[in-house]
Amino acid sequence: MTSFETAIGWCAIAWRGAAVIVFQLPEADPAATRARLTRVCTGDHRHQQLTEQKPAGVIAKAIAGIRAHIAGELDDLRWIPVDIDHVARFQRAVFAATRAIDPGHTLSYGQVADRVGAPGAARAVGQALGRNPIPLVIPCHRVLAADHALHGFSAPGGIDTKQRLLAIERTSGFGEPTLF
Repeated sequence: MTSFETAIGWCAIAWRGAAVIVFQLPEADPAATRARLTRVCTGDHRHQQLTEQKPAGVIAKAIAGIRAHIAGELDDLRWIPVDIDHVARFQRAVFAATRAIDPGHTLSYGQVADRVGAPGAARAVGQALGRNPIPLVIPCHRVLAADHALHGFSAPGGIDTKQRLLAIERTSGFGEPTLF
């Protein structure tokens, strides 16, 4: 794992091999961000040993891509490999559908449910996204309520963080004035 500074604060990332296993959006300070990432990783029995390392290869590129995206150089980040093989099939499908949402665009929880072949499962989609270990790379902030309202966001800062990420991505109606 390592932590790194971005335009919105210190983030942290953990990986195994060349795949991201956990990403942490900023907490109040870098130590709190690392501590939360460590809790997430050690709470999952697959990630018992977590050591601070200097990133190389695809992980170093992922960090550069994340920094650039948060600074406003939009990238869908789909090229970043993630390790989600341990999650249930439904959750993997929700993550895949969510990763397909381009920056600046959103879907409702119901639309994601429809895309994964589970119409009427909007609440289950929300629960799956609430357990997303790799926010931003798996862009759960791009999924909204049916009325486009911002209801809940499990990352630090909650709805304010979700709104800030949507504004960075220049999503219509978030952070920029609109005509109507």
